[in-house]
Amino acid sequence: MNIEHRRGAVPLALVAAFMVFVDGTIVNLALAQLTEHLDATRAELEWAVNAYTLSFAAVMLGAGAITDALGAKRAFVAGLAVFTAASAVCAAAPSMAVLDVARLVQGAGSALLLPSALVLATAAAPGERARHRLVGRWAAAGGAGMAAGPLLGGALVALADWRAVFAVNVVIGVPALLWSVRSMPAVARRERRLDVAGMGAATVLIGGLVFALIEAPARGWASLAVVSAAVLAAAGLAGFAWAERTVPAPLLPRSVRGDRRVAVTAAQGALFNFAFYGLLFAMSLMLQQGRGLGALTGGLLFLPLTGLIPVGGLSGAALAQRFGRRAVIAVAQVALAAALLAAAWAGTLAPLWPLALALVPAGFVSGLLVTAMTSQSIAAVEPALHGAASAAFNTSRQIGGAVGVAAFGPLLGAGHDIGDGFALCVLIGAAAIVAALALGALGGDGRAPATSRRAAPQPAACGAESPR
Repeated sequence: MNIEHRRGAVPLALVAAFMVFVDGTIVNLALAQLTEHLDATRAELEWAVNAYTLSFAAVMLGAGAITDALGAKRAFVAGLAVFTAASAVCAAAPSMAVLDVARLVQGAGSALLLPSALVLATAAAPGERARHRLVGRWAAAGGAGMAAGPLLGGALVALADWRAVFAVNVVIGVPALLWSVRSMPAVARRERRLDVAGMGAATVLIGGLVFALIEAPARGWASLAVVSAAVLAAAGLAGFAWAERTVPAPLLPRSVRGDRRVAVTAAQGALFNFAFYGLLFAMSLMLQQGRGLGALTGGLLFLPLTGLIPVGGLSGAALAQRFGRRAVIAVAQVALAAALLAAAWAGTLAPLWPLALALVPAGFVSGLLVTAMTSQSIAAVEPALHGAASAAFNTSRQIGGAVGVAAFGPLLGAGHDIGDGFALCVLIGAAAIVAALALGALGGDGRAPATSRRAAPQPAACGAESPR
């Protein structure tokens, strides 16, 4: 690739990674104002977080195939345009219903951005070493976005209001879109069939499941809407299983969906995100609605957690190489469960410094876990299947995060009860990590096949090394 391509593609890929991951966490610090300004209920607040996660998960499962079919540049421009336009609608939303629908669209744009951005960036690399450096920079940009999300969100809410949290995407997205259209050369398309049936069934499955979990506490488990959502989720599961066995090019090839290590690591990733994203949601409401803290102060208190995730991520590869992925995952899970137990206790105390202190190891080992689990998810399959394996892993993590937010919302309580509800939520998160640790015994020896160790990961797999 020429110098012009490199100069255009790499910065845009880094900007895209930052934007996608910052939006996964930035909205948490706007939740209190959404309650005040748009009269949001607890379920509507859960949707403000989960709508993005749901569509991100549903589209991400097939995003690699879509990128191949459309071409990386077209997929990138389409994803960035959708993301930016949806952000503008979020910023101008007159109601929670409009905001939540716009967040759904925003998540779909994000899912298109990630694999296409990484393909464009790595296509500019002159050699394998340069390619690995670019992947590291891309993952670091995503980690920085995740870490900056709560602090940036708190600052924007404090300086302006909740609308600025979404308007900032427009300020960045419009110039980036013009830049990508004018200066980014196309990368050759690859012939690939799309599993439309599988993507549709997965969307119905994920949407029905999370709708039922979010709406059941308010509507009742026997309500028509909740029962219908549960039936749709079951139908989506059956449809997905049928599609993956019958379509010519399934999202999850048989060698991926039938591999025990892939399945176990995907389940561990789901349990990790259940605890982690549930913690972010619960902690935001506990600090602002329970403790009465301002958005900026609340954002600062997230830094011990999110700020150390990139540090742990950068350390994970070296530690896994020295001690083995399985050992790193197990030790990190033990440490994370202990840190969450400490955070549950610290959240009941009047001073906030014990909570901040407990979050320091939680952030570092979370970064370790994401890196090691991502590597583990692709270790059992040949390089040609890395993209499918990492897509399965990423999608399971997003579903776990959505279920965590949906489950923790009703447990938080209201008013003076939020402190006790926070402790309960974090204890359940710790239990989820212990369950993930127990599942690790089923996951094989954690060693990659020789062919996988020698081969460079495919771009889609590398993209899975992001903190999200």
